[in-house]
Amino acid sequence: MKILIQSARILSPGSSFHQKKKNLLISNGKITSIGDKSPAADKVIDASGMMLSPGWFDLGTFIGDPGLEHKEDITSLTAAAAAGGFTGVAVLPNTSPPLQSKNEVTYLIGANSSRLVQVHALAAVTRGCKGEELTEMIDLHEAGALAFTDGLVPIWHTDVFLKALQYQQKFNGLLIDHPEDVWLNKYGQMNEGINSTVLGLKGMPRIAEEVTISRNVDLLAYAGGRLHLSKLSTARSIDLVRSAKKKGLTISCDVTSYQPLFTDSLLSSFDTNFKVNPPLRDKSDQDALIKGLKDGTIDIISSGHVPQDDESKAVEFDVAEFGMINIQTVASQLVMLSKHLEWDELIPKVTDNPRTLLGLELPKIEEDAVADITLFSATEEWELNEKSNFSKSKNSPWYGQRITGKVKGVIRQHFNWFDE
Repeated sequence: MKILIQSARILSPGSSFHQKKKNLLISNGKITSIGDKSPAADKVIDASGMMLSPGWFDLGTFIGDPGLEHKEDITSLTAAAAAGGFTGVAVLPNTSPPLQSKNEVTYLIGANSSRLVQVHALAAVTRGCKGEELTEMIDLHEAGALAFTDGLVPIWHTDVFLKALQYQQKFNGLLIDHPEDVWLNKYGQMNEGINSTVLGLKGMPRIAEEVTISRNVDLLAYAGGRLHLSKLSTARSIDLVRSAKKKGLTISCDVTSYQPLFTDSLLSSFDTNFKVNPPLRDKSDQDALIKGLKDGTIDIISSGHVPQDDESKAVEFDVAEFGMINIQTVASQLVMLSKHLEWDELIPKVTDNPRTLLGLELPKIEEDAVADITLFSATEEWELNEKSNFSKSKNSPWYGQRITGKVKGVIRQHFNWFDE
């Protein structure tokens, strides 16, 4: 099948076609021509006013498969990811059972040859993600796990964290941590500050994140290795990473696409869909995250996609689970972030940077390259609702609302999805 995409603005800083409006012909899974001509094709897409980039990649997506399929399974996740612009996702190990054996890795990645969206495994660092006993990381690495993390929970045990850094150096492995002191955050519901006081909710102090990052950086300096910190949220957290990078440590970090855009004032409505971990902070943290994105301290933007069923969210705020679905709404948040950063600065954080971190091949927008592209509109309005939502869950604060920024199509090799 031949697909012609006409008049798309190409966003790929490493490409000679970057920032140019061109026609792309995709044939037999490859980009066969890029130029001004309009060759014959089986399907023609008028992409006037749209942008085209390498396929997006999400680092650290929650999936409920196996064991929690009522929240999200592989089929629903990959459908939602495609509609959100992603041709690849790296999934967290917080399944039931956790992703901690060769069989579980194989189950997750085994059907990739027949999928549009490639699913990659982030295997558990510790058995049961309990932070107490290391998994067989070399075996998991050989089975196809790209990195190691306890996902939605921190690696709280200092000695285990240290040994994980040391052990993974045998194969140049990557350790990913969600930095949080669970004791400081115990029973916490939202950012600790004026708004938590007014609302009468127990706060989650910034220091719960920051003291853990400080510990992690010290252990990294002591042991060596590679460390990635996920979903950072405070100004001092970014300063700690910035300082560690200046010291030459092999460290990187990401933020969710919504974290730099929204503050804890939104929780005044007690909308449990805004209850996330780490919590939404305040304006000063927002500004610091934007600065970190601009100066490159923050390497990656992730979706923070954590689907929850109605029973986990349609309850009193203090007993609701943390998390929101977001993989289909990242594009709208990138549009909002583009008011602060150039698209040249944003696109690598959802395309090349996460793949480089995980050692994956980078998609190229050039002739004869394997097709792996995302087409999106920064101006189209749409509504996330029962018809357009591909996730099994609907715990989004934007559910039923009009938002701006819409993915129009993704192509990877012979597979494609278009918003039609």
